[in-house]
Amino acid sequence: MSDLLPLPLPTGYRSRPATIADVDAIHRLVATCERALYGRAEVDPDGVAADLARPGLDLALDTLLVHDPAGELAGRAWVNRRSEVDVHPDHQGRGLGGSLLAWVEARAREAGGERIVQTVPDGDRRAVALLRSHGYEPHAIAWFLEIALPVEPVVPEPPAGITVRPFRAGDERAAYQLTEDAFDEWQQRRKSYEEWALLTVERDIFAPAVSSVAFAGDQMVGAVLSLDLPDTDEGYIERVAVRRDHRNQGIARVLLRHTFRDVHRQGRRTCTLWTHSQTGALSLYERVGMTVRHSSTVFGKALTTR
Repeated sequence: MSDLLPLPLPTGYRSRPATIADVDAIHRLVATCERALYGRAEVDPDGVAADLARPGLDLALDTLLVHDPAGELAGRAWVNRRSEVDVHPDHQGRGLGGSLLAWVEARAREAGGERIVQTVPDGDRRAVALLRSHGYEPHAIAWFLEIALPVEPVVPEPPAGITVRPFRAGDERAAYQLTEDAFDEWQQRRKSYEEWALLTVERDIFAPAVSSVAFAGDQMVGAVLSLDLPDTDEGYIERVAVRRDHRNQGIARVLLRHTFRDVHRQGRRTCTLWTHSQTGALSLYERVGMTVRHSSTVFGKALTTR
């Protein structure tokens, strides 16, 4: 049972944990926040559901929703080593963000965490100021990249000894091993296969037809895994990885070009992805023609600091 104190809220507001039945309401809230910042929504309901189903996340303890007096969702938070906090634009300036942030930190301490991380859009100056005022410090940068595809991209030949084909059933475990090995170089925690699959190949919107894999003999040495996001005319790449001993050969460039071509053939004229400053991959994406649409900063705080 949690020992957290009641959340301080404005008169008439109330809080409760989230449930899977709240996915659509949470999606609408986050989409509204994104439209206010970017002029468009980028979140999808499947991604919200995947977050709530993360292994180790206890909905009753690790999530919180805040509703206004009319019963509309005004804010939400979850914490599971990292955290997310969103407040509806119509309810900002009333202390909800500060209350949810305090709850996130208290819950993380209660769960035995030593550090909390939160990613905030750089354009959300109110949220950036709030985090800084609570002792959070910048840790890394995340960039949302895009490439326009007005004509079908030319796909170069793969390096000698490398074959490229679309992702197919049976590739899941090899793709997991490859991508987690690559991400081990900068991520703080290796995912289990079950958690990784939940966030990628087991999602309803996983798009094997626009996901490409590279092989050296019978060994998978590169992969680009894509999602078919609903309500958008853009392609989206979820994971890019090349095995360490096969880097700097042009494999990633070939795989990306395959995906760009397949996205174009679907009738979409833009392809997007997120990358992180600790991956060192920004220059690769810029070399294949991608540019930064917007950026976010990853803030961290030691939980011994109050």
